Amino acid sequence: MSLATPLRLFNSLTRRMEQFTTLFPGSVRIYSCGPTVYNYAHIGNLRAYIFTDTLKKVMQWKGYDVLHVMNITDVGHLTSDADEGEDKLERAAQKSQRSVWDIAEFYTRQFQSDLQQLNIDFPAVWTKATDHIQEMIQFAALCEQRGYAYLLDDGLYFDTSKVPNYGALAMMDLEGQEAGIRVAVGGKRNPPDFALWRLSPPNTTRLMEWNSPWGLGAPGWHLECSVMSIKYLGSRFDIHTGGIDHRQIHHCNEIAQNQAYLGDNSPAASFWLHNEFVNMGQQKMSKSSGQFATLQSLIDAGIHPLVYRYFCLMATYRAPLDFSLEGVIAARTGLVRLLKRIEALKNQAGDLSWATVLSGRKYSRGGSNAFIRQQLENQLSPEGADYIRRFDAAVSDDLNTPQGLATMSEVVSSSSLAPDVILRLVASFDLVLGLGLLELNPAILNLRPVSATIDEDGIVDLLEQRKNARAKNDFQSADAIRVKLTDHGVAVMDSPGGATWEWVPR
Repeated sequence: MSLATPLRLFNSLTRRMEQFTTLFPGSVRIYSCGPTVYNYAHIGNLRAYIFTDTLKKVMQWKGYDVLHVMNITDVGHLTSDADEGEDKLERAAQKSQRSVWDIAEFYTRQFQSDLQQLNIDFPAVWTKATDHIQEMIQFAALCEQRGYAYLLDDGLYFDTSKVPNYGALAMMDLEGQEAGIRVAVGGKRNPPDFALWRLSPPNTTRLMEWNSPWGLGAPGWHLECSVMSIKYLGSRFDIHTGGIDHRQIHHCNEIAQNQAYLGDNSPAASFWLHNEFVNMGQQKMSKSSGQFATLQSLIDAGIHPLVYRYFCLMATYRAPLDFSLEGVIAARTGLVRLLKRIEALKNQAGDLSWATVLSGRKYSRGGSNAFIRQQLENQLSPEGADYIRRFDAAVSDDLNTPQGLATMSEVVSSSSLAPDVILRLVASFDLVLGLGLLELNPAILNLRPVSATIDEDGIVDLLEQRKNARAKNDFQSADAIRVKLTDHGVAVMDSPGGATWEWVPR
């Protein structure tokens, strides 16, 4: 069946919902700001890639081929997002007494491992900043030649006054901005001017530096995304994604560079999409504050990576996400309940010949998801087709995954649809959700925390002792056993059907 609902996305550039139209019939070109590989990605960072992966999967589900490019920042990003501080890679290398190349390679692999554990498809093109230094130099030189850049003692700076509507993406008030509020002026013509090329200080050798027309130095952080997005996607492409923090400085500077280099007012990308922060308490998650959790720290606490993906999908990408262990555990409970219902439906449905359609589904690329979707939806009843339309309406409304999950919840609870039909619908929806719902065993979501000091046999034995104590009305002993289990990181839940348990972070 065809999907009739047009896709609408919130474009940060215009601050309004817009109907998506592609520049290239049948295909979508997406560029995503990737990680600065000087440390582990925290779960706030990873939300950005869950969001982008969901965007890609929606596009593929709706029949588009997707060309996705993501950069790896391994030079140029200072400890401030503006032109202040040290290069993050150089600082990490000095602290650890390792080379910058070793640091970048290690954290790139760790980041890619995180993506795999979250069922996030890799981009079609990975592109590293240090592989494109000469192209960055040529880009900056053309900006200078056209009068958009000027040289100071510490580097080549972009003159933001030369481009129309600078800062429009951030709704920046340039007239009210005092010199030095955002960055130290240091001879700059305008407070928001930024470095295209940072010169190495006299009599100093940086860990990463290259020859340029302006002298030894390194590129500014903002330069790489302009250079690499245009190189791999062309001077006009469909979508640029990133975290909401990129909207205020990084992407404003990127757009300004694009306008100078392309010779017109084009921002290069038609749509600029930004996901909101993950907050811990009242603070956004960030490495600089030390207020962050990694995916591995969740795993160590007994939280499966796909529980975190599910937790993120329970909120819209443009809403701040308040992280707490209690919230993630509640998400795990909901996901386990869903998976158990799916297991029951699989048992009821028996042999599923259509399941061969899902072969290779997890790693499908481009428009193949749409082909699989059409196979799954072949000869659906009117009621089943209506659920497809409702799910499509949800995810086509700026990727409204909470509403999509609600639709799926209705489907798996349906008493009027046959088990085989329900599973077809779940498989189709999961092409967007990326949870692996038909393959995921609910038991593996109950991970044992690394700090746990008891195994499952010990838990079962204690629960049996507790059951016997309760049968004898020895509630004092039963309560003592519950406390002991809690001390081991085990939560006990009593129900009419008997006691159940699960690991909980301590």
